[in-house]
Amino acid sequence: MTIDGLDDENVRAILARVKTFAVIGASPKAERPSNSVMQFLIDEGYVVKPVNPGIAGKTIHDQPVYATLADVPPPVDVVDIFRDSEAVPGIVREAIAQKDRLGISTIWMQLGVINEDAAAEARAAGLTVVMDRCPHIEIPRLAFG
Repeated sequence: MTIDGLDDENVRAILARVKTFAVIGASPKAERPSNSVMQFLIDEGYVVKPVNPGIAGKTIHDQPVYATLADVPPPVDVVDIFRDSEAVPGIVREAIAQKDRLGISTIWMQLGVINEDAAAEARAAGLTVVMDRCPHIEIPRLAFG
């Protein structure tokens, strides 16, 4: 069993269903994991909406950067979190508040990002939680796409 309780078939189903990722903690720096994962997702045909209040109004990989999830236009299927585990509860609460407007179905916490309390809060709100995983690893590993 994995930390998030999802087996490969569940993760594969999520990746097959979703189309749009809001990347929280998106970075314009090529050496940052969020940057390479964003480019990978774009190359795989997903729509990516970067979120970073420090660079809102600029672009990353030709995508406009938003300050908060509240600023992101719909739709968003996945909230992909590239932030410290301690920041996750606030992000999850913002995602829950924007869930209906954006169509959010999944909270995705990147490698090393683990917050069981926030995951429980997200699940209680009807969201699927993927934790301590990276779509850049999972998509090729699952021979997806």
